[in-house]
Amino acid sequence: MTLATFPDHDRRFRLDGRTIFLSGAAGHLGRAMAIGLAQAGGHVILNGRTEATLQALADELIAAGLSASVVAFDVMDRPAANAFFAGLDRLDVLINNAISGLPRKDDASPDRLFEVTFASGVTAAHGNIRAAMPALEAAVADAGDASVINVASLYGRVSPRFSVYGDSGFTSGPHYGATKGGLLQLTRYLACELGPKGVRVNSLSPGIFPWDDVAAQHPGFVERASAQSPLGRTGRADELAGAAVFLAAPASTYMTGADLLIDGGWAAW
Repeated sequence: MTLATFPDHDRRFRLDGRTIFLSGAAGHLGRAMAIGLAQAGGHVILNGRTEATLQALADELIAAGLSASVVAFDVMDRPAANAFFAGLDRLDVLINNAISGLPRKDDASPDRLFEVTFASGVTAAHGNIRAAMPALEAAVADAGDASVINVASLYGRVSPRFSVYGDSGFTSGPHYGATKGGLLQLTRYLACELGPKGVRVNSLSPGIFPWDDVAAQHPGFVERASAQSPLGRTGRADELAGAAVFLAAPASTYMTGADLLIDGGWAAW
């Protein structure tokens, strides 16, 4: 390969002309990914359960000269999800980010927590990928590549350190980590199955990314969590957006079955 034939660096990180479906788009990390993907030139289809919240984000992106649209349905509503994906002619990037609101342990039985969390975080992700395959394959036929990104978690790899959470009420239950671990394995499996079709399947595993108001309300939690990172702090939501753009863009066309751990080094100790 000569310099003249080497792909332009900037263009390899662009998403111009690409359509991206993002579930859980109105959440803390979903919003950041939506902004980053749209800034990279992609048309982002914002998905979630509350249309008004999604539309407010879409309006914000469009006002900034970016491209976005809204489709509101619960990813656990298989008929609604299937009907949506069946109506797409082409889909370049599918991002499974949604997971059900996690009720506290005193609000539901352990069995119910596992059932709902796994259904939203793994079963729905698998269903979305299967339903979207014709549209993803159309993107492969046109552009040579399609990308699936599953948003997992640090806690799909390691257990929470309970002492970090104290009495904050934020401690992740076993249902959450088990679900995210399952999503990591689903990613590896589908990467091997769908690779011959030109569809790449990777995952992102965020560490601790607290909401902006958490530091004020629970400074002890943020301080203890920061101490677990070699960088000495927790993550900012915008720091996940670059990883999402990378896995969606041509820059990562030889990556599949991989998990990008965005945890500030938490798991490196």
